[in-house]
Amino acid sequence: MRSPSQAKFPALETVTCPAVSTQAAAYYLCRAPKTLQNWASNSTGPIRPVRINGRLAWPVSEIRRAHGLQQEAQQ
Repeated sequence: MRSPSQAKFPALETVTCPAVSTQAAAYYLCRAPKTLQNWASNSTGPIRPVRINGRLAWPVSEIRRAHGLQQEAQQ
């Protein structure tokens, strides 16, 4: 049985949009959303967000890179 958060976010390999919300990125990175917000405000962390209409958006390519998935796709 899937947990509610698993039902909310598709598998990272199937995400086609260029960036995801803080909540989705936190799910994929196994971190709390507040941790990602701290990364953004302090310019720390392995991934840098972009701002879209004043909101944080996390590049899917960077999330995949953090998981090692980007390298597999390029080979």
